[in-house]
Parts: sequence; C-alpha cells; structure tokens
Amino acid sequence: MTDRRPPTTSDEFLTVDEVAETLRVNPQTVRNWISDGTLPAVRVGRRIRITRRDLDRVMEQGYRPGRTAADAGGGRAFWDGEQDAPTETPE
Repeated sequence: MTDRRPPTTSDEFLTVDEVAETLRVNPQTVRNWISDGTLPAVRVGRRIRITRRDLDRVMEQGYRPGRTAADAGGGRAFWDGEQDAPTETPE
C-alpha cells in the first residue's frame, strides 16, 4: 500500500489563466514571465503549469522588470533571495 497524503496548497498546480486571474494581469504577461525565466513553470504534455509555491515565492520577492533567473547566475541566487552585488562608482 502506498502512502497517499492529501496535496497541500503549496503542491497545487495552477494554469496560466489562473495565475493571470489571481494577479489580475493578462495571460500573455504570465507567459512572458515564464519565457523570461522570472516565473518557473513545468510543461505537462502540451500544457503549462505553475506551482503555488513558485508563484508565492515570486510574489514575496516582488516583480522586478528585466530581472530573470538567468541574470542571477543560473537562477539559484535569484530564487534564494541573494541581492545583487553593490556597484562601485568610478572615482
């Protein structure tokens, strides 16, 4: 017998339309965030799904235009909440 546990809210998968409705943005905006690497998503067959956990994480950190997971060295630093290194001003 397998251990079946009920899914938690963070395990929930959302559609692009559900994310767009939640954030009150156009679904194309959500697709753009996915393409840019700002919002992680998984492909299930031909469908795209976003986990509630990933959506919550992006919302907690706040949307930063032009900033993608790739900008932070492969995505790990971006999702771990590391800040950009301070820039030095030439003297």
